[in-house]
Amino acid sequence: MPQNVLTTINEGIARIVLNRPESYNALDGALLGELAESVTRLSTDNAVRAVIITGAGKAFCSGGDLKYMHQESPDAPGDVTYRLAATFHKAIIEIRRMSKPVIAAINGPAAGAGMSIALACDFRVMAQSAVFRQAFSMWGLSMDGSGTFSLPRLVGLARALEIVAFDEPISAAKALEWGLVTRVVEDDRAVDEAEAMARMLAARSLHAFGQAKRLLTDSFNTPLEVQLERERAAVSACANHPDGREGIRAFVEKRQPVFIA
Repeated sequence: MPQNVLTTINEGIARIVLNRPESYNALDGALLGELAESVTRLSTDNAVRAVIITGAGKAFCSGGDLKYMHQESPDAPGDVTYRLAATFHKAIIEIRRMSKPVIAAINGPAAGAGMSIALACDFRVMAQSAVFRQAFSMWGLSMDGSGTFSLPRLVGLARALEIVAFDEPISAAKALEWGLVTRVVEDDRAVDEAEAMARMLAARSLHAFGQAKRLLTDSFNTPLEVQLERERAAVSACANHPDGREGIRAFVEKRQPVFIA
């Protein structure tokens, strides 16, 4: 039975807990496999309307388990890293592509691949004493887990390169200032705030959210004319969807919409 990742669902809100607190939730093969399985299952579960990812104990996630990689292959740890990244990236793709909002509740330090997981989520709630740390370059490694995709989109290329090159800890206050997180809360409030945010988002149209998420993600490398055509197709699909029809009726009838699709 899976133990490295704990997944629960309560009233449409799924919670994924990285559960290796003794190693600050470092990512080894078992944890990554369970994480990929969990997010894949939740992405297609119609009963789930929002997902929260957090860590057990004092940390969100300390990144890849370098001890595990060394023990698996002391002379060629890159071979182990290559295999682990395939599983890790499967989980990241599901997070980035699922039509449901995914919220990182950053309850403690998020370093290396742990920072990448947080940045891959749609929203980030960070405890005020938590820190981000890129933590790849200091060990002679490069970022994975979509870190090089997310980071420049959130803070710009120049600051992203600064973060990677100098590898200095980023406080919650600075993360908020730079646009790396959505909200900063008291230390014991990260999960509760993420839960409140999830419930608010879960009441909205998941179909419309999914369309907007996909359009925004793809917009950086799409010519204007192509993006406009994608927007036209998406807004038409939304209008014809049960959620869209309900929203339009609610506007006409001067009431709050009730989205159930």
